[in-house]
Amino acid sequence: MAQPAGYLALVLHAHLPYVRHPEHERFLEEDWLFEAITETYIPLIGMMESLQRDRVPFGLTMSITPPLAGMLADPLLQKRYVRHLESLIELSGKEIQRTQWSPEFHHLALHYNSLFYRAREIFVEHYGSNLLRAFRRFQDDGVLEILTCGATHGFLPLMLGNRNVWRGQIQTAARDYERHFGRRPRGIWLAECGYEPGVDEILAEEGIHHFVVDAHGVLHATPRPKFGTYAPIICRSGVAAFGRDLESSKQVWSAREGYPGDFEYREFYRDVGWDLDYDYVRPYLHGDGKRTNLGIKYYRITGPGKHKEPYDLDRAREKAASHAGNFMFNREKQIEYLAGLMGRAPVIVSPYDAELFGHWWYEGPIFLEMLLRKIAFDQKSIQTITLADYFDHSPVNQVATPSLSSWGYKGYAEFWLEGSNDWIYRHLHRAGERMVELAGMARDGRFGDDGTAWRALRQAGRELLLAQSSDWAFIMKTGTMVPYAVARTEEHIANFTKLYHDLRNHGIDEAWLKRIEHKNNIFPEIDPLSWA
Repeated sequence: MAQPAGYLALVLHAHLPYVRHPEHERFLEEDWLFEAITETYIPLIGMMESLQRDRVPFGLTMSITPPLAGMLADPLLQKRYVRHLESLIELSGKEIQRTQWSPEFHHLALHYNSLFYRAREIFVEHYGSNLLRAFRRFQDDGVLEILTCGATHGFLPLMLGNRNVWRGQIQTAARDYERHFGRRPRGIWLAECGYEPGVDEILAEEGIHHFVVDAHGVLHATPRPKFGTYAPIICRSGVAAFGRDLESSKQVWSAREGYPGDFEYREFYRDVGWDLDYDYVRPYLHGDGKRTNLGIKYYRITGPGKHKEPYDLDRAREKAASHAGNFMFNREKQIEYLAGLMGRAPVIVSPYDAELFGHWWYEGPIFLEMLLRKIAFDQKSIQTITLADYFDHSPVNQVATPSLSSWGYKGYAEFWLEGSNDWIYRHLHRAGERMVELAGMARDGRFGDDGTAWRALRQAGRELLLAQSSDWAFIMKTGTMVPYAVARTEEHIANFTKLYHDLRNHGIDEAWLKRIEHKNNIFPEIDPLSWA
């Protein structure tokens, strides 16, 4: 390919909170993972397989956070996902019969039944129930860069600048990444794009080369960057920061102007779990019998009102192709203008939550595939590229320090620190300080070769990390599933506090320790000395 005028770096942030409940036969919040596998991760894998099969050149960057990686690799959750798919296959088979005299719905019932069968084939037969194998193969093939993230998506700017606490998140994540993907991570997605000066120095310790911040993190950097967000800046630690492009983000994210709101697309909020007779759907609901989404949706957005028309797959695909063409055209003009202004090839960094593509926006994976095919064959100005590969083309960049920032509401920390969730931080800060204290005792030989004490130390690290997940504060703020988020925060803080006192008093309850090790089993190779 001839030298392009500029580059497009699409970045998909794949993350879910760590939800694993072996103590229950079925658990509602585990559906978050199962829905994302069916509607986002498997479609993205299918998209990349299709592009490779047709020899379409592309470069894509995707974070897979440690909690998500841990769940995808967990045998219990893998088994439960197959059971979930079997239930959907059964329900969609019944729907084929129920809708046989309703042609506007019958073809959709056939579509869903085929989709669920295909998901089971890809999940079980192609990748042995572990989708990390697929993503690892794409990375090894050079078409995908996988970023790590903080160990449990902890929001670093609210950890009081405690470098040992930051190190616990970052070092645990880097080691876990190596376990799953067979190499050290080159890049990282900082949870919520949350950055404050000094974080990059911890990244440098782990050999991490680059991260992403929101636009104002770069635009307010010191000194001000000559090229704005259209080239990375290099921190004094040597770690690079890419700034999010606002224009391309708005085209997809904006509730008013973004593509996913088009009236031809599938309506997320109309689902057979709510629409059909209760006794009919009851066998596919959870044990509590409460209605919930089941993943079969028959209507399109239609308009702003309550009236909804049947969904038309073909019309939705055509609209996705049209939107892909529009997105490409806008990036062409943006890059051509910037290249003339800058005198070098700009990079447009467009990050999105991966779950937008397929889960919230059903046609999102179609849009992405159409976009990547069009960029490869229908124009000459743009080349898609991974963040890591960008430096092969533009190795020299300006040195500057990004400002404290996030991609949350108002751009700083307000979403994760306000009236609904501020109570958690005095507990998180105390637990962080105590973990550093325990790690220092371990470093100084206070626990010797006591295997039970070291098990308790490792579990204390897991419980702290799980409590620090930004998801719990986020859920408290948004007002959805709040009791669960509160319970998880309280559970992990309580577990950590008991472990702390047991270790300090040399009296570990080994039976209880074994139970919580079984339940909260993330990070099997965790090193408590990360906090020392």
